[in-house]
Amino acid sequence: MHTRTVSIHSYRGGTGKSNITANIAAGLARRGKRVCIVDTDIQSPGIHALFDVDPRTLRYTLNDYLWGRCRVEEAAVDVTEAINREAEIGGRPPVSGSVSLIPSSLRAGEIARIIREGYDVNALNDGFRDICAALDLDYLLIDTHPGVNEETLLSIAISDCLFIVLRPDVQDYQGTAVALELARRLEVPQLFLVVNKAISSLDFNEVADRVFATYKSPVAAVLPLSEDLILLGSDGIVCERHPQNVFSKGVEKILDSIEGAVPAG
Repeated sequence: MHTRTVSIHSYRGGTGKSNITANIAAGLARRGKRVCIVDTDIQSPGIHALFDVDPRTLRYTLNDYLWGRCRVEEAAVDVTEAINREAEIGGRPPVSGSVSLIPSSLRAGEIARIIREGYDVNALNDGFRDICAALDLDYLLIDTHPGVNEETLLSIAISDCLFIVLRPDVQDYQGTAVALELARRLEVPQLFLVVNKAISSLDFNEVADRVFATYKSPVAAVLPLSEDLILLGSDGIVCERHPQNVFSKGVEKILDSIEGAVPAG
């Protein structure tokens, strides 16, 4: 079985990329898939909070793997039970698949070391390959660092499918053009845009049409600025707690795009 690699990227921070990644992972697990997320936003990690992972309990992180302290699978944390707890709150049955997470370190000294010394990007590529084999994955999700750096280029280059998240904001529009151009030069097989944090007064179909006209790339979903998501405050998986939410319905469209564009198996 070939693992499909899906990267979720944004040119700027604050787009909601990690929230979307976490909900995609849970949705794929609900469809029976084996999923692993790698948090490669090493300078400002955060996706662990959505799965109620306490950084103090972690034996290893992605940083440890990159510095040769452990095998990559030793840094993986099974977060399926956290998703099922969210599902129970939302009155849903447990997911039939599984989700693991390889978090990055929140220790200030280790973040500073990454910024100061960097790391071997080839080791990151090896880690992606090894974790797919070790966990027999259907999907590897890469939560990228915003903007453009060497890690981002690697993640984009190895992706079967890339989602670029943007807000309906002029600065996001301009930065997204740069990210899309890079992805096209790297010949990513499938490219999608996701517009996030759209206010409810906007016509979402009109937003999607305008974004498509600007970039000539398909829009997988336009996601609302969700009050349910804001109230969660990155402390849970909104699609599991509120499956009928407009945001959750939009994530289902993203899942359809993933499974339609890059069929697993």
